[in-house]
Amino acid sequence: MALGLRQITLSCSGHTRPVVDLNFSGGTPDGKFYLISACKDGKPMLRNGPTGDWIGTFQGHKGAVWGAVLSHDATKAATGSADFTAKLWNAQTGAELRSFQHNHIIRSVDITRDTRYLVTGGAERIIRRFDLTQPDSEPFTLTGHDKPIRDLVVSQDGRFIFSCGDDKSLRKWELSSGIEVYGKVFNDPVFGLDLSSDGETLIVCCGSRVILFNSESFEQLQELTFPCNIFSASLHPGNSSHLVAGGDDFLLYKKDVSTSEQLEASPVHFGSIHCVRYSPDGEIYASASEDGTVRLWQQTIGRTYGLWRCVVDDKQINGVVDNSILLEEP
Repeated sequence: MALGLRQITLSCSGHTRPVVDLNFSGGTPDGKFYLISACKDGKPMLRNGPTGDWIGTFQGHKGAVWGAVLSHDATKAATGSADFTAKLWNAQTGAELRSFQHNHIIRSVDITRDTRYLVTGGAERIIRRFDLTQPDSEPFTLTGHDKPIRDLVVSQDGRFIFSCGDDKSLRKWELSSGIEVYGKVFNDPVFGLDLSSDGETLIVCCGSRVILFNSESFEQLQELTFPCNIFSASLHPGNSSHLVAGGDDFLLYKKDVSTSEQLEASPVHFGSIHCVRYSPDGEIYASASEDGTVRLWQQTIGRTYGLWRCVVDDKQINGVVDNSILLEEP
């Protein structure tokens, strides 16, 4: 009898409304990493990265939280909300460190890798850069979007911001000067952005396409087409030919970027998938959905990792025997 392995996801419960954003931290010196999720219930949550186990909830927002991010070293967290505030948190204790008032809904936040700057964008059509070494100073503003900003991400070296908005535009800004150094308007809505782990590839979700650009030159590297609108996509950190993506047909897709071959299309969620991200070690990826759940997926199905165990006839594949998850089909 041939052994068939199928994808078994781990569902991370706790949220009570649609989960709209999530992000992993980088790896910490002790080899750990963490996951943060943003939800319309107004309660962003911190989890153990490999297992999805709940660690804590950041309490303080009075409206839906649209964006959440961890600093690379997992010491700080930032969130943006419909209560018109962005908040900075101590990710180790859960304490609120600072609240930054805005004039409208905040849709996206990011922290530079050196944790000096917090960057926000949303319904005001303005990108704000807060200097966290001088938190009482007025933020530096970047203007140019004609409609609300949907997503933004800061380059690894902290020199540039990439943003997209409801004006169907993609823009690149110099963080220090606020100068727009690149702009492009698409025919289809631009739903989301991400950067590859090495910072060299910008991932743009545009209508039913995922377009990969060189983040420096904006040379188009690849374009992948899907059967639905794609809201989020992420490249594997060690094998950049693997990309995962999700959108409004509830399926989570995995594709080979080099061949455009579809490797998986998994119908596990019961609502649109708003965000997908690979973990820094590339062993798993996480998805956030309208159905109110965060799910963790294995990159290599059947490998013993985190809470996953693969056991065949009481013989372990890749680790200690444990019958918690048996991946077997006749």
